Amino acid sequence: MALTKNQRRLRIKNRIRKVVSGTEARPRLAVFRSNKEIYAQIIDDVTGNTISAASSRDKDISSAKGTKSDIATLVGKSLGEKALKAGVETIAFDRGGYQYHGRVKSLAEGAREAGLKF
Repeated sequence: MALTKNQRRLRIKNRIRKVVSGTEARPRLAVFRSNKEIYAQIIDDVTGNTISAASSRDKDISSAKGTKSDIATLVGKSLGEKALKAGVETIAFDRGGYQYHGRVKSLAEGAREAGLKF
């Protein structure tokens, strides 16, 4: 019996998480994408702390108009600015089993524009 889309994504996610791990010096930027929204957080996996987070449901972003990719770019910029304030400059990107394409790519490019290195 074939895997569902979500089961397949979770398998890919687990395969990625074997390799990508966040440390204090280089935390992990984790992405979750639903049909309507996109969420991202910067995580230190050693201590289990979320350093900063942003989503398309934040008040300043949810009022913005545009395509879902445009909004994902805004989320990336917002997260990048929050991370720089928290003292994070370099990160490891965790695409969460999604293809590096569309909204996930837009979020990453927005984070790069804000000054994050990965």
